[in-house]
Amino acid sequence: MTNAAVSPSRLRDFRQNALAGLTTAFALVPECIAFALVAQLNPLMGLYGAFFICTITALFGGRPGMISGAAGSMAVVIVALVAQHGAQYFLATVLLSGVVMVLFGALRLGKLVRMVPHPVMLGFVNGLAIVIALAQLEHFRHNTPSGPVWLQGMPLGIMLGLTLLTMLITWLLPRVTKAVPPALAAILGVGLLVQLTGLHTPTLGDMARIAGGLPLWHFPEVPMNLETLRIIAPYAVLMAIVGLLETLLTFNLTDEITATRGQPNRECLALGAANVVSGLFGGMGGCAMIGQTMINLGSGGRSRLSGVVAGVMILMFILFLSPAIERIPLAALAGVMFVVAQETFAWGSLQVLGKVPKNDAIVIVAVTIITVFTDLAVAVLCGIVIAALNFAWEHAREIRADVADNADGSRTYLPHGTLFFASSAHFLELFDPQRDPQRVVLDCRYLRLADHSAIAAVQTLSERYQRAGKRLRVTALSERCRSLLLRAGVESAADQDAAGVV
Repeated sequence: MTNAAVSPSRLRDFRQNALAGLTTAFALVPECIAFALVAQLNPLMGLYGAFFICTITALFGGRPGMISGAAGSMAVVIVALVAQHGAQYFLATVLLSGVVMVLFGALRLGKLVRMVPHPVMLGFVNGLAIVIALAQLEHFRHNTPSGPVWLQGMPLGIMLGLTLLTMLITWLLPRVTKAVPPALAAILGVGLLVQLTGLHTPTLGDMARIAGGLPLWHFPEVPMNLETLRIIAPYAVLMAIVGLLETLLTFNLTDEITATRGQPNRECLALGAANVVSGLFGGMGGCAMIGQTMINLGSGGRSRLSGVVAGVMILMFILFLSPAIERIPLAALAGVMFVVAQETFAWGSLQVLGKVPKNDAIVIVAVTIITVFTDLAVAVLCGIVIAALNFAWEHAREIRADVADNADGSRTYLPHGTLFFASSAHFLELFDPQRDPQRVVLDCRYLRLADHSAIAAVQTLSERYQRAGKRLRVTALSERCRSLLLRAGVESAADQDAAGVV
């Protein structure tokens, strides 16, 4: 009885996740082919990479529902390497970048993503949404002997019409039924319409032929020496940084959408292992893909099954289904990705730009723009730097001190706030060694010493009073701050009394 009651629910979840994975696979194919072409590689390398990375991270990663594959952000990094040294050096780079990712996860550094401020997350999401939308414009151009040109006339009209039809189906179908993922229904429906009506429009087969065999073990054919390491190491580290950043930020977004919490270090380990395997079997490197993740989540994919199905279907497309897959109109895939871009963009961030602090608004806009015009790693690092400088500036301004003259003729300073590199100059301005009495007490009960600059500031203050022929006594230090001052040689710290109060 219990099995009978549970079975329909399990079957429903299985069906939902399997269909979500199939839908995601359709969206993965053109992206992986395009990224391979950007990197001047065989399109099959992008598809093989998608199969390995998507399947392995789905099986062993720390974030069910998130989709990884051959990513454009990582492809752009290695264009120069491929042009100068060829595909074999690229595969060695993928392998080494995977090792770096594994080390990152083994050292449990995935939790560093928690240090990414929310405005940076908003800028990241908005920037990638714009990048996804702009990438679809390439489908509205065709290659000529003189270079790519925009479609015109009837071909452009057909392309626009099919794209809009796909978007309408994706938007409206959920209002009628949720039995089938809307993106899957849109892709198959528009594809069937094109075949039945004989419309002439660009298809996936016009980008590249995807038929191929099983990926074969192939250790990169590069000299195993320090010169090779010198060539590939900078690219490998950069690939790893970009891949980890995009993965962990997409990881956070997936956590928010699903209202669950994944395991970032496990995801880093799985991603690194997936890149190593991909490099050994002739595939591209990759990381989490926000567009495909949104498609999977929007189609109901929540378990590991959806990612496994997406990865395995990529291999099935290569081995058996290439004739059918190559007939899918690019307009249908572009329409789905336009909807993904629209749903990914954090439209609410536009409303809060005038309500949040100006510095946070600057971070959102800056990260968005930098993501579009450069790359994700630069954008996120710039956003974190801007946010950190803003944080430091605000906390530096908050330091203040209460001053009280005691009955015995001494003067007590009671500073409030955090003493660190940005506030040390203002902290020193609070004191007047020339006009203060002979005995001065620095009561640190409300002062936190955060770094070496804080220690140096207290030491400088003590020296100023010594030069003025006066004595500074430091009291109410925490054990940590007291040991730091003593270790730095600030002798007045030893005057701290047992009670911590003068």
